Amino acid sequence: MKLIRWGNPGQEKTGVIINDVKYDTSSFGEDYNEQFFGNDGLKRLDNFLTANEGKLHPVPEGERLAAPFARPSKILCIGLNYAKHAAETGAASPAEPILFMKSTTSLVGPNDDIIIPKKSVKTDWEVELAFVIGKKASYVSEAEAMDYVAGYVLHNDVSEREFQLERGGTWDKGKGCDTFAPMGPFMATTDEIQDPHNLRLWLKLNGKVVQDSNTDDLIFNIPFLVSYVSQFMTLLPGDVVSTGTPAGVGLGLKPPVFLKEGDVIELGIDGLGEARQLAKAYAES
Repeated sequence: MKLIRWGNPGQEKTGVIINDVKYDTSSFGEDYNEQFFGNDGLKRLDNFLTANEGKLHPVPEGERLAAPFARPSKILCIGLNYAKHAAETGAASPAEPILFMKSTTSLVGPNDDIIIPKKSVKTDWEVELAFVIGKKASYVSEAEAMDYVAGYVLHNDVSEREFQLERGGTWDKGKGCDTFAPMGPFMATTDEIQDPHNLRLWLKLNGKVVQDSNTDDLIFNIPFLVSYVSQFMTLLPGDVVSTGTPAGVGLGLKPPVFLKEGDVIELGIDGLGEARQLAKAYAES
C-alpha cells in the first residue's frame, strides 16, 4: 500500500494511492498515527480497502499533500551514514551510527515551503531514505529487525550548518527548525519496495543534479540500525528513522553552496516518488 495524508495544515485527511490514483480513506475513521500502526492498522486498512473496492472517492485535484503520517513520537536520524558523504565532509566513517533527533514540529508535507530560519546563512539540503516503525521495538535482534519496519518514505533532512556545527553542543539545533523535515509524497509499505538497500536517490537544486547516489553506499543498513537504536531507546509505532544522506550536500561543494530565497529543491527515490520544495526566507508574522 501507499499511504497519503492530504488537506490543509491541521485539517489533514487520510488516503491511499491505488494505480496512481489518490483515494480518500477518511471513512476508515483513523489517522495514520502511533495508535494506528501499533494496533495492526495496516492490516485493518487493507481489509477496509478490500471491503470498499470501487466505493472510495478520489482526492480532489490540487489538494495539498501532507506528511503521510501524523506527528510521530520521534524523528531519529543517522549522521554520516554514506561512505562518500563522510569523505566529502572530511570526516572518517563512523565506527558506530551517529544518532540525532529532529523536532517533531519540523515535519511538513513533501511540497511545502522550506523556511530559511531567522539569521540563517547556511541552510542545506539532504535527500534521505527514511523508514517507519510498525510496532514497539526494544532490544531487537538484527535478525528480527525487519519485522518492526512498516514502510519507507522520502525525506529531505534540511540542515542549518552554522547552527549544527558552529554553535556548540549537539547537532540537533541545526536540524529541528520548522519545515526542516519534508516527508512524502507517500509512505510505501515494505512489500512495495523489493530491496531498500538498492535504491537510487537524487536531489536537484534549481534544476541541477547535486546528489545522485544509491542506498547501496550505506555504511549501516536498516536491520542493523533498527537493532542498534533499540538498544538505547524504545522505538514506538509510527516513529521515523532517517538513514542518512549521500554525497552532494551544499556543505561539501567547493565552494560551499547554501539555500537562498527562491531556490527550488526537487528530490526523489526509486519507488518512493518525488517531492518539490521552494525555499523562502523567514518573515515575521
